[in-house]
Amino acid sequence: MATPAVSVLETHLTSYRQTWRADAASSLITPFLILVTFGVGVGAYVGRMDGVPYADYLVPGLLAAGAVQLGTWAGSYPVFSGLNWLKNFHLMFTAPLRVGDVLAGHALFAQVQIAISGAALLLVAAAFGTLHSWWALVALPVAGLVGLSVFLPMYALAASVRVEMYMNMTLQFVVLPLTLFAGVYFPVSDLPTVLRALAYASPLWHAADLCRAATLGRAPDWSASGHVVYLLCWVATGGWLAHRALRKRLYV
Repeated sequence: MATPAVSVLETHLTSYRQTWRADAASSLITPFLILVTFGVGVGAYVGRMDGVPYADYLVPGLLAAGAVQLGTWAGSYPVFSGLNWLKNFHLMFTAPLRVGDVLAGHALFAQVQIAISGAALLLVAAAFGTLHSWWALVALPVAGLVGLSVFLPMYALAASVRVEMYMNMTLQFVVLPLTLFAGVYFPVSDLPTVLRALAYASPLWHAADLCRAATLGRAPDWSASGHVVYLLCWVATGGWLAHRALRKRLYV
C-alpha cells in the first residue's frame, strides 16, 4: 500500500503525464544548444579551463545549475499558485494527509524532474565526449541533493508570502547571480574576495565542485564529505522552514 507521501507524488505525476515528453525533449535540446554555443563556440576562444577543455569544465556546472533552477522553480510558483489561486493544497487536506506528507510528496516530484533533466544532460555530454569517468553517474544524486537544498527554502518562501513579486525578486536577484558566479562558467578563484565568499556560501558551488570531480574523475577542490554535509544542512534547515510555513498557512 502506498504511503501518503507517495500518493501525493502520484497526484503530481498524473498531471505531469501530459507534459513530460515536452520537458524531456527540452532537457535534451537545451544542453545540446548550450554545449554547441558555449562549450564548442566560446570554448574555441577560451581554450582550456582549470586544466581541461572548456566544454568538459562547463558540463558539470550546467548539471548543478540546472538542478538549482529546477528546484527553485518547483518550490516557487507551483506552491504559490496551489495555495493562493488553485487551492489544491487545501483540497489535499480534506484527505487524511499531514503537512509532512504533502511536503515530501512534492519534494519527490521535484526530484523526478531533476533526475530526468540531469540524465538527459549526461547523455548529451557523453555524446560530446566530455565525461571522463564512470563516477559521472554520481553527479545525478548530487544534482538531486542540491535541487532539494534550494527547493525547500523556496517552498518556505512561497508558502509564506501573499504577493508573487517576492518570488520574482528571489529568482532574478538570487538564483540568476548564483548561476553566473558560483563556479559554473569559470573558477570561483577568479572572483573578487567578497563575491568569492558569497559563492562559497551558496549550495551551487558545492554541488558544481562535486559534479565536476565526478565527471572528470578527479578529487574535488574541497572535501567531498564537507560538501555533502553542507548541502544536508541546507536541506534540514529548508525542510524545517518549509514544514513550519506550510503548517502555519493551512492551519491558521
